[in-house]
Amino acid sequence: MNKIYIFITILITISCEDIKARMPLQQNSGSFINTSIEINKHINNKEKLKIEEIIKDSKNNFKVSNYGFWYRNEKQNTDSSYTPKFGDQIFYKYVIKNLNGNYIYGEKKMLEKTYFMEQEELFLGLREGLKLMSKGDKMTFIFPSQLAFGFYGDNDKIPPNTPLVYEVNINEIIKNN
Repeated sequence: MNKIYIFITILITISCEDIKARMPLQQNSGSFINTSIEINKHINNKEKLKIEEIIKDSKNNFKVSNYGFWYRNEKQNTDSSYTPKFGDQIFYKYVIKNLNGNYIYGEKKMLEKTYFMEQEELFLGLREGLKLMSKGDKMTFIFPSQLAFGFYGDNDKIPPNTPLVYEVNINEIIKNN
């Protein structure tokens, strides 16, 4: 009995020490973020060089947008100069190719889509590209991957970090009232 009493007394005495904060086992130094930034810079530079090489070898003149994609007018409607604004409904057809000219979507027939300007999700490059067009226009866009589907791809046919060539025809623009 005496031994139990001594044991309990020692246990209580030991447990009454001040609580000390434990130091973290690992400290984040931001090296992951820095590494990620460097990888993305490398990918973007590589894509830009490839796109510029394609444009240089092309007989067609491409313009560079303020957003960092390239475009050229294939057919411009001189009857209409109205470009889509917020809330306008746009009916357009498109095909998607990779930089080598291989079809990703729309090989046999152009795909059709309806889009409400800036009210539905659409990747940045195409959203800004549509703003440059009028009804009846046909344009070719070259989007670096960060302005298209980025490092996720589309989870179907477009792999991660894939620059894209879009051929787009606007069939109709219905103005938002």
